[in-house]
Amino acid sequence: MSKSKLKSVLLKIAKYTGITFVVILGLLFLTPIVFADQIKDQIKKTANEKLSAELNYSDVSISFFHHFPSLTLTLNDLKLNGSAPYKNEKFITAKEVSFGINVASLIFSKSVKIDQIYLSDSFINVKVNEKGEANYNIYKSSPKASNPKDSSETALKLEHIEIQNSKIVYDDKSTKIHFDALGFDYLGKGDLNKAVFDLYSKAKIEKLNIVYENEPYLMNKKINADLITKVNVNSLSFYFQQNDLKINDLLVDFKGKFDFLKDGYNMDFVIKSNNSDLHDVFTAFPPKYITWLSKTDIKGNTNLLLTLKGDYIASQHVAPDLNLDLKIDSGLVNYNKSAFPVSNLNLQLKTTVPSLNPDLLIVDAQNLSLNINQDYLKSKFYIKGINTPDIKGDFKAKIDLEKLTKALGIPDLTLKGTLAGDVKTNGKFDQKNRIFPVTSGFINLDNGYLKTKYYPNPITNIIVKSKIENNKGTFDDLKVSLKPTQFTFEGKPVFVEAELSNFDDLTYDIKAKGELDISKIYNVFSQKGLDLDGSVKADLALKGKQSDAEKGNYSKLHNKGTLELRNIAITSEYLPQRFIIKEGIFKINQDKMSFNNFLAAYGQSDFRMNGYLQNVFNYATTTTGILKGSFKVTSRYINVDEFMSNTAANSTVTPTEDPNKAPQTQAVQTGVIIIPTNLNLQLLANAQKVYFDKLNLLNATGNLKMNKGKLSMQNTGFNLIGCNVTMNANYQAITPKKANFDYAIKATDFDIKRAYNEIDVFRKMASAAEKAQGIVSLDYQLKGRLNSSMSPVYPSLVGGGTLSVKDVKIRGLKMFTAVSKETSSEAIKNPDVSKVDIKTTIKNNIMTVERFKFKFAGFRPRIEGTTSLDGKLNLKMRLGLPPLGIFGIPLTVTGTQDNPKIKLGRKSDDLEETKDSE
Repeated sequence: MSKSKLKSVLLKIAKYTGITFVVILGLLFLTPIVFADQIKDQIKKTANEKLSAELNYSDVSISFFHHFPSLTLTLNDLKLNGSAPYKNEKFITAKEVSFGINVASLIFSKSVKIDQIYLSDSFINVKVNEKGEANYNIYKSSPKASNPKDSSETALKLEHIEIQNSKIVYDDKSTKIHFDALGFDYLGKGDLNKAVFDLYSKAKIEKLNIVYENEPYLMNKKINADLITKVNVNSLSFYFQQNDLKINDLLVDFKGKFDFLKDGYNMDFVIKSNNSDLHDVFTAFPPKYITWLSKTDIKGNTNLLLTLKGDYIASQHVAPDLNLDLKIDSGLVNYNKSAFPVSNLNLQLKTTVPSLNPDLLIVDAQNLSLNINQDYLKSKFYIKGINTPDIKGDFKAKIDLEKLTKALGIPDLTLKGTLAGDVKTNGKFDQKNRIFPVTSGFINLDNGYLKTKYYPNPITNIIVKSKIENNKGTFDDLKVSLKPTQFTFEGKPVFVEAELSNFDDLTYDIKAKGELDISKIYNVFSQKGLDLDGSVKADLALKGKQSDAEKGNYSKLHNKGTLELRNIAITSEYLPQRFIIKEGIFKINQDKMSFNNFLAAYGQSDFRMNGYLQNVFNYATTTTGILKGSFKVTSRYINVDEFMSNTAANSTVTPTEDPNKAPQTQAVQTGVIIIPTNLNLQLLANAQKVYFDKLNLLNATGNLKMNKGKLSMQNTGFNLIGCNVTMNANYQAITPKKANFDYAIKATDFDIKRAYNEIDVFRKMASAAEKAQGIVSLDYQLKGRLNSSMSPVYPSLVGGGTLSVKDVKIRGLKMFTAVSKETSSEAIKNPDVSKVDIKTTIKNNIMTVERFKFKFAGFRPRIEGTTSLDGKLNLKMRLGLPPLGIFGIPLTVTGTQDNPKIKLGRKSDDLEETKDSE
């Protein structure tokens, strides 16, 4: 071929190629424009038909070039809400979501086919509440098509899913599982339009955090995974056929099955890691161990098997079975090139948790052993159950603790001494039925030394010689010996010797001598959230039997010594504040602990006590012991309100999505005063001033008894609003939010106006006294219930008594004003009343007023009827006319105290009772 012809052919090829390229390029630009409306309409239609959740986005675009060569529709700034009960919360947000469109479906099909999805910079927030209700159920289920051909018209036929640089949060409150996946990249391929298909996936996570029941299991772990998952769309099941995971350096094989049930899940997971290096296992541990790992030489072979099988249905309390098998062979641990590494580390552990129920837990450690040179630790144990566990164990050790802590690199702790032990145990522990495992052995510590980062000085010269023996498997055969036990702290030695036996009738022989600064010893172990202070100086010798203490056979006891306390802070579940013992020297003689001028404080309250406690040892060493005692208590001021239990259900709630908005705090709830049931105390009290529920009581005296959770006050007297009051009362808390009470009170000649102004409960129960002034007396009995604010529950009140009117002027009371207007008698408007006894009874929120008469300005009124404690009236009145009251006008008073309604006649409707709900 000549050069000219060749040149001509090449020019034609270039021409046609250029034209073809321009046409293709034109089509790439024009196709999205031509089909834009059709695609957008179809996407909007599909979203409305298929999604039950709210979908929003800022802009939409169509292009071949966004994910070339696919034609994609891209939604910018997408926000998709969840399903009920999370309809108002975001489920998915993303910078971009692109849908790959099958181009052939635009031309040859009635509907647009979507076969690819791309997410970038997205946040997928999965939530499941306590009932198992999730926010991801946004896809509307459609009825089965009557014509099988209709299935080809579906608009969603995925074959490719790609997620880039995204974040996933899964928070399931029903299973108490929470995980975060940060920097999540995912590529999934498969014929997703089939009912059953294989999904080939590659996943990468920069940081994975997994938390179960608020305990972190994996934190900041890097994940790489190749997965093959068989998906059954019809049954909503997933079968993980081949799944190779890498958690940091640890290779894990993961297989299993996951099915969605109507109200839960079915799980069958198997996680294996065979013949792994022990070092690689530690790389999967929480971050705080990684720093330790960088300085530690670890060797050994590890096999791990974790299975989770069964249904999880929260509403039926059904949960799967969890099993864990862990084996470590020939392990070596050497921190920071210690001269004495841990060698021959072996562990064979099997753990089973049927139905994820801790009460059914089985832990079988068939071997846990290690060596440090010639030193050794060998143990095995088996535990079944939690509340009444079956226990079988064997522990032997002779090891230098300093070498062990250095080889393991235990931080912030210096521990020295030789630990030697040999203990065997086998049997059930059941405190209720007094069963204790058959046990024998000893644990000794010589030349012990303990120092932590929390306090500069160590505890030194620690010696513990302990022995335990139980041959019959019962509490009465249990013997424990601590002889001797001693340590030195801050230059002050403490010595303890104890022989304890027969824990059903505890026989004890205890000697203790030494001085201990509690605040400093506390700082050695520094526990966050606790605050202890004070010092104790002891010189005690205690010997006897628990039964002799209970029966009062004090001649058989040999308890003597002194216990000096200074600035001791006592915390109790029953009290919201600390009870401070400023100073006190207890003298112990047999079963009695006596003290003089014992000074204490609680909040604003102060106490000086003299008296004794009895049965102290029995009370302190058993859960059934009753503390007995008698005291004379004097005080300058007692604030009773400070003794009310004060708890917040939750200090803060979950923060809102707005980071600038402060977290919400729940209201603080109050509680009733709780008297412990294991107290039998008598107090002869004298307080100059007592403050209680806005009342100021002066010169309060009385005999108070606390027994079996009940408080009784006998011959109690005090001065209130200038009036001498005597009272007998009983009080008992039923729950932390509820208490029962009854009392009988006599108050002679008190100022009714002052009572209304200063006593809140009087103002509520006798609101009619607002317009009265003068002197009255009260003799009343009442019982009922108090709520969590220590206020009476009015429908629960039952009682009655007499209000004696000595000389009272009633001015501006609306009821008498209304009667005056109805009868055209001006003199009735402001009556003066004297020498009248008004008898009333209370029940079901109704106060019944017995018939009473009085006279003033020639009139002789007679009143009877009922009023409710919330102010409603139903009174019958006869207004006797001057001069002798033989003729009278019958009236009824209804309505309320603020708006009384007066009418002539006797007929009226009874007030509706409000019965106590309990």
